[in-house]
Amino acid sequence: MTHLINDAAHVVSDYLEGLALANPHLVRLHEAPRFVARADHPGLGSGRAPQVAVISGGGSGHEPLHCGFVGPGMLHAAVPGEVFTSPPPGPITAAIEIADEGRGALCLVKNYTGDVLNFETAIEFLDPDGPAVESVVIADDVAVENSTFTAGRRGVAGTLVVEKVAGAAAQEGRDLAQVAAVARKATQCVASMGMATAAGVNPATGRASFDLHDGEIEIGIGIHGEPGRARIELAGADRIVDALLDPILADLEPSAGEDVLLFVNGMGATPDAELHIAYRRAHARLRDAGIRVTRSLVGSYVTSLNMAGLSLTVARFDDELTALWDAPCHTPALTRIAPLSGTIET
Repeated sequence: MTHLINDAAHVVSDYLEGLALANPHLVRLHEAPRFVARADHPGLGSGRAPQVAVISGGGSGHEPLHCGFVGPGMLHAAVPGEVFTSPPPGPITAAIEIADEGRGALCLVKNYTGDVLNFETAIEFLDPDGPAVESVVIADDVAVENSTFTAGRRGVAGTLVVEKVAGAAAQEGRDLAQVAAVARKATQCVASMGMATAAGVNPATGRASFDLHDGEIEIGIGIHGEPGRARIELAGADRIVDALLDPILADLEPSAGEDVLLFVNGMGATPDAELHIAYRRAHARLRDAGIRVTRSLVGSYVTSLNMAGLSLTVARFDDELTALWDAPCHTPALTRIAPLSGTIET
């Protein structure tokens, strides 16, 4: 597999430099230690009121997660590690200290052993007189209970949902306990599952994370290229979507008449047309079950390098979560404006 890079050792640093150069009005790149922070910190003279700082991070290779979601209405800082490698505690501590606006910080952590351990250690490194900090662990993947990288369910595409609603709550001016409560609520309302027709190739090794024979697909993959729960023959898109959606619905148990967000996420190398074909089937399944799809998102937001495949995410939305999802945000990878008034249902 050929990559459009300069040096495999500099993929992350080159990406971050490009991201900052392309979005100077939104993000600032900090070096030594390395992290990305919002450009409108009150300490820089932005004139806005201080907010709870919402911070996330993890291994690179999932772009635009997390650094692409730094900006008004979402994250205040993101800490990237090398490809599929958790960032060490030092940069996380520095990001918390720099992003803090005097109202405390919320760390959103995907449930991978390295991420959880390093965020916990980073918080322990903070000055006792420094910012108050809370953490919320995201574990939305219904495919497995344990994997190579984690003990328990993995944090995958549902991470975007949690980051969006928590960031919106902070933007509203809510306090740390309230923002953390919204994030925890969202983690209990979201479930995801993914599949792949071809594994991603790590630029550092030039190797695919797993091998598939012609005509095979992997159901239940993780975003680090972990194999899934089953390897099956390639089928039509509708059957594949059903294989992903059934476990999600069994986990969430949404009721007829309930509002949900339907998010179809590309894994890095899946055409937009195929994502919408999958959305079509998932939407029909939910509609036929009497579940109201009132919000939607389709696109490649939580990827696994250049993996060919997709994931489905369903989130149960009450009025509060709907309003926070609808709240404006402006980041390099996701911009939302206030929707039309009234309920949006399809």
